[in-house]
Amino acid sequence: MTIDEIVLLLKASQATGLTTLQEIILRSSWVGKTYTNIACEAHYDEERVKKIAANLWQLLSTFCKEPINQSNFRQALENHHLSKAHQQLVKEFNKAATAISLEFPSGAVSLNSRFYIPRPPIEELAYAEMAKPGSLICIKAPKKMGKSSLILRLLAYANNQGFRTVTLDFQQADKAVFTSLEQFLRWFCTNFSQELQLEPKLNDYWNEDMDSKVSCSIYFQQYLLPALETPLVLVLNKVDSIFEYQEIAGELLALVRSWHEQAKEVEIWQKLRLVLVYSTEILVPIKLNQSLFDIGLLIKLPPFTKEQVQDLALRHGLDWRNSKNVDNLMAMVGGYPYLVRLALYHLVGKGGLEGDLEQLLQQAPTETGIYYEYLRQYLLALQDEPELGNAFYEVIKATSYIKLEPALAYKLQSIGLINLEGDRSTPACELYRLYFRQQRSLVDLHFKVE
Repeated sequence: MTIDEIVLLLKASQATGLTTLQEIILRSSWVGKTYTNIACEAHYDEERVKKIAANLWQLLSTFCKEPINQSNFRQALENHHLSKAHQQLVKEFNKAATAISLEFPSGAVSLNSRFYIPRPPIEELAYAEMAKPGSLICIKAPKKMGKSSLILRLLAYANNQGFRTVTLDFQQADKAVFTSLEQFLRWFCTNFSQELQLEPKLNDYWNEDMDSKVSCSIYFQQYLLPALETPLVLVLNKVDSIFEYQEIAGELLALVRSWHEQAKEVEIWQKLRLVLVYSTEILVPIKLNQSLFDIGLLIKLPPFTKEQVQDLALRHGLDWRNSKNVDNLMAMVGGYPYLVRLALYHLVGKGGLEGDLEQLLQQAPTETGIYYEYLRQYLLALQDEPELGNAFYEVIKATSYIKLEPALAYKLQSIGLINLEGDRSTPACELYRLYFRQQRSLVDLHFKVE
């Protein structure tokens, strides 16, 4: 069994379900944390944690018909399979819960959602890195891969640790902000101050005779960070939206690296924990001898595995563990979280296809399919950028991988249309290949460069 199956089993079998603390104890014990660690991280008394844990081990011992305790918990249950009766119990629980709480996949998966699928060891690695003084985490993945959902959980974890948190989204900045590095850094510092509910005092620390990056660092070191009593997690979201402003992007990334390096020597910088979120490779020159990404923790969010799609289907009340349904769905949409969730939503929803996966997949790349509006947005975007559209057409008509000009390849990867391994480009999934081939043959996609 997996830890998710264990949690579901206990939720399904107990009249009162599981409390938040019970689930924390189960999941923390699964990864080897002690009662002391659990009590400290969850802000509970250690004796209470031990007492609740003892009841959990007793329940699991009854299910498994062998003694279970914290020391043998994972070893015993990983090799234990759910009985048919327990499988049916979980299945019925999922069906009942899904009928009440079916969620349309849009935006970040909420913290209390049953449909968030962890991708171990990503979450635990990120939590551990964020706890380190002066840490830097870089999260890279195409659109619709779960970056926002992961960030939501990182921020919740940070708040539970008593950290302050601030998120700055570069897409929210007006174009005028990017007219110069000076203008951008002043916007950056002003917004950061306001998020911390501090009065912006840039003029008290900004020196026109010095480099604007130096002024920005002084503002952080002498004003913002000293005002904090606890560590701060600063999330810089949609970082790739500034890549087209090469000078600004290069200088900002150099600045971020310098802050991370200063934390090794200057204590005040250890308060700052940085998280950079972006969709594509960084194509701007960084004025350093080394890349930004040979430091800190780089996280690349992968598609769901077959087991994770099975888990998500189960949470929708569909037991696909002994069928070809998962293989058939993934053959069309891969393990892309949004595409998988949208299919499951329609399969079990009242207005869906009443479980007819075959029909859903047949219609998927057509105008009558559930992905039509989603695919249409891509179509319009590619029509607006003929050079990008032509490059993508080369990928979908190829019988194997092809090599594209790097800037085009990275952009297609960032919006989720292709997989990129080294310089080898292939369609992200069969859905895209079928849909865009059909569109090209029908209307020529208007991709010709004028």
